[in-house]
Amino acid sequence: MSLDPAIAARLKRTADGLVPAIVQQHDTGEVLMLAWMDDEALHRTLTTGRATYWSRSRGAYWVKGDTSGHVQHVRSAALDCDGDTILLKVDQVGAACHTGDRTCFDADPLAVDPR
Repeated sequence: MSLDPAIAARLKRTADGLVPAIVQQHDTGEVLMLAWMDDEALHRTLTTGRATYWSRSRGAYWVKGDTSGHVQHVRSAALDCDGDTILLKVDQVGAACHTGDRTCFDADPLAVDPR
């Protein structure tokens, strides 16, 4: 099986065939991480309910939580209006970040000076 052709036709991919996926905690709206998907990763995610991504550094698919136990159970998925970003709303078990932080945005806040 492969990604539904109607969905695939709507995707606007990078030159290397990827689409960014923003991952959000379904009940709080907390932004957990950003990852990359290709058609196969999105197909696997939509058909299994487990978040599956393409690792650019490893050059392989990874199902979030298979090695760490920090699983993402997908509650919903949506494309943005341009078809160039995926939004996954998940039930995150444990840390979302590979560093062990709850989110990938916890460790390095930037100061904002709105003058």
